Amino acid sequence: MVLGRSCAWAMLAVCAVAAFSPQPARADNWPSWRGPALDGVAAGQGYVSSWSPTEHVRWRVKLPGLGASTPAVWGDRVVVTCAIDGKDAAIGFDRNGKEVWRRELGEVKPGKHKKATGCNSSPVTDGQHVWVYYKSGELAALNIADGAVVWTTNLQQQFGEDTLWWDLGTSPVLTSKAVIVAVMQTGPSYLAAFDRTTGSLLWKQDRMLDAPEEAAQSYSTPVVVAGNADKGEPTEMLVVLGADHVTAHDAANGKEIWRVGGLNPTGHKYFRSIASPVVAGDFVIAPYARGETITAIRRGGKGDVTASHIAWVRTDLGADVPTPAVRDGRILVCTDKGKIECLDAATGKTLVKIELPKNRNAYSASPVIVDGRVIVTREDGESSVLAWPTQLNPQAAADHKDDLKELKVLGQGVVDEMTVATPVCVDGLIFLRTHDSLWCLGEKE
Repeated sequence: MVLGRSCAWAMLAVCAVAAFSPQPARADNWPSWRGPALDGVAAGQGYVSSWSPTEHVRWRVKLPGLGASTPAVWGDRVVVTCAIDGKDAAIGFDRNGKEVWRRELGEVKPGKHKKATGCNSSPVTDGQHVWVYYKSGELAALNIADGAVVWTTNLQQQFGEDTLWWDLGTSPVLTSKAVIVAVMQTGPSYLAAFDRTTGSLLWKQDRMLDAPEEAAQSYSTPVVVAGNADKGEPTEMLVVLGADHVTAHDAANGKEIWRVGGLNPTGHKYFRSIASPVVAGDFVIAPYARGETITAIRRGGKGDVTASHIAWVRTDLGADVPTPAVRDGRILVCTDKGKIECLDAATGKTLVKIELPKNRNAYSASPVIVDGRVIVTREDGESSVLAWPTQLNPQAAADHKDDLKELKVLGQGVVDEMTVATPVCVDGLIFLRTHDSLWCLGEKE
């Protein structure tokens, strides 16, 4: 059900890592795992709606080791991380699938879970450098053109060992000056900001919250949000989900601005979080409770705003692993079992929905909205391509609540390989990273 609270105010939210790039940002780049605006939306047209190992494959490269990270794409460069000969590593390809460089770093720390590896965290780039992060704690800045090492550091050697029960999954994010990593675990938890060019520590902010046992652990990735000066916000903020809370921080120094708790009202010991927050206009959207809830929080305020800024809560819908996508004031939620709903961001009400055929394999990749379509990918490498409801509004949904044509299936894609990374859509090409391979899908030249 939907629990609503009213509060009237307005704020313009802009979430674009690419806006801070030293090179001109292009909509047809994919600098981080959730895309140019950190919302799961891609640009471009002409994407195929179906594929198989023999259909619409531009190229496929077998990777030298396992990894689960989403590629970063800028210009002609496609960067993935994986293990190579027991080392954390990164590989740079051109858009024709030719390996341009590979860089081996420190000793790999292998994954524990069957669908995870020591290379789960996705790279992030500004077009000049690419930053890579691993379960071992190693964080490195590489030159995206040739893979040359600019600097390296190791968070676990500096600040203490990883105490996560499973495999590190959070990805680094960029602000105008820093590359930031969130460490949320049982024991010392913190945010750490490093100078993008030199690797020097700019600040470290403790994030110790009263969450029991595994609930203190998070695999989610923060969101970088442009602040609203009229509301007294700093220029840049970080929004962080984990340990039964959503917190907002000043990106310049890490200091907490506001927090919302209550995501785990019964004190459940095992509410670790995997899906990341996403910003939808005036709202921060927080999936939680192992896929059982979604909470919408109005931006703004100071201190503990739990009682005043929760806009709505869904207790009948959620996503444990896939992070929602956002477009035009609507939230696209894909559950781990393939139930897909499009919600109105202001009210949380479902506009349209569809449930994909049941399968023993779950959905871990996050949905991507592109060219009037939605791509969702299952762990066995099968993707569904759906029609995005471009003109649907809440009243139309109420009048046609049984009409699901707006989310009809347009096509299917199959690669038959373990897939948890999110599809990357750039210039009519779909880059799909599996545990073993990197695929480029599109019309043949």
